[in-house]
Amino acid sequence: MRSKGFDGMVCSIAGVMGAIGDRWGLVILRDLVCGLSRYEDFRQSSGVTNATLSDRLKHLEARGLIERRLYQVNPERFEYVLTQKGWQIAPMMPVLAQIGDRLGMSGASEPPMTFFNRKTGAEVRWSFVDQETGEQVSPADLEIKEGPGADDLVRWRLSRGGRLDRHMADNASRAPAGTASAGAEQDES
Repeated sequence: MRSKGFDGMVCSIAGVMGAIGDRWGLVILRDLVCGLSRYEDFRQSSGVTNATLSDRLKHLEARGLIERRLYQVNPERFEYVLTQKGWQIAPMMPVLAQIGDRLGMSGASEPPMTFFNRKTGAEVRWSFVDQETGEQVSPADLEIKEGPGADDLVRWRLSRGGRLDRHMADNASRAPAGTASAGAEQDES
């Protein structure tokens, strides 16, 4: 039985996940961010089946995250590129990769990918930044508040936040040195 979709749910995270579709959609977006654009390249990079790849490309295109462009006429062949909307999802890739590296989930002893600022050559790492002070914020210091678009379910969800505070404090006190604020790591240059 298929689970219901995220339609009607007031949640930005669910909305993005619905647009991506599933893990294969995310892997295709990873490949696009890495510069791949052709069907066979996606197949070789991921090992995904033709049926799944074709379905996910159509899904991402229907959600406005990618567009198909003709690059050969006879026979017709298309490449896929991120749209402006699709590029808005690109920042997730280094975040997911760096979390996977910290948790040792890549299957490699060292990070398989690193991210750099093309203009400066400096390594880029994700972090939470206080918009007033410009200082980095530890994930344990995040507080989530109701936004102007919140509905009753969002308000209910956030009203249960005291549990999150206790959970994060408990985990931070039990975490090995250097991991409680891992999200706030950044090279200072």
